[in-house]
Amino acid sequence: MGRLLKNKRAGEQHVAWHRANLGGPETLKLTSEAFAHETPMPLSTAGRRAGGDNVSPELAWSPAPEGTAQLLLVFEDPDVPMSTPAVHTVALIDPELTALPTGGLDRKSPAPGVRLLRSTMSSGYHGPEPIKGHGPHRYVFQLFALAEPLDEATRQARPRALMDAVAGPVLARGRLDGTYER
Repeated sequence: MGRLLKNKRAGEQHVAWHRANLGGPETLKLTSEAFAHETPMPLSTAGRRAGGDNVSPELAWSPAPEGTAQLLLVFEDPDVPMSTPAVHTVALIDPELTALPTGGLDRKSPAPGVRLLRSTMSSGYHGPEPIKGHGPHRYVFQLFALAEPLDEATRQARPRALMDAVAGPVLARGRLDGTYER
């Protein structure tokens, strides 16, 4: 099946990073000890159907700028064979935090200061599970420093509606891309 869909991909242009309302200075340095930017993510971070443990990687970032009300984390797969990227994880993070431990996005026990929101699948971390034979997929962690907190109705919205509702401004943002293939 993956080979038949090899040329069908949602596309980089549809990830949160390219939304006009989520634009801002690229001053948050987002990193992980588990993988470097644009390198393969470890098996432990992959979903169970892909043979992994479905454990979110450790993430670290530079401090948010003054005036940040919340950090919005969006984790997407732009290479899924659909019209829009699959949103694997959406979370609001306290602006004082500068890191999440391994497993910090776990649905049942998120790290302190993390509020998990709806994703394409449900809430919590959903690791890479690309279709076998579809080729490498990019998985994009995007962190946005929001000047205004999201209201309760927005926090309950589906991922695309939530991203559309961010009124800005985005004070800073950072990005970390990993890859996974099976």
